Amino acid sequence: MDHGDAAWIETIPDERWRDDPDGLLAELYGQVVDGEHGRVDHIMAVHSLNPRGLAAHHNLYESAMAGTASLRKVDREMIALVVSIENECHY
Repeated sequence: MDHGDAAWIETIPDERWRDDPDGLLAELYGQVVDGEHGRVDHIMAVHSLNPRGLAAHHNLYESAMAGTASLRKVDREMIALVVSIENECHY
């Protein structure tokens, strides 16, 4: 498979994470799945080979989005979007 110039990180495909033998990945994916689209965003799926990394990323995100009462979540998301655009981060 040719991925062009894009970075490529191996992940466990959507149809396989549900069969995780110890259930940790399935449990974590249940927490991060996009309810509207029924899928896990790529930025989270890159952690599928290291579920503890996924848990840490998710905890960091949750902390950043709920860390203070002075900003609404929508405001935090807007700040994250602007920072990503300024950093030319296109995920």
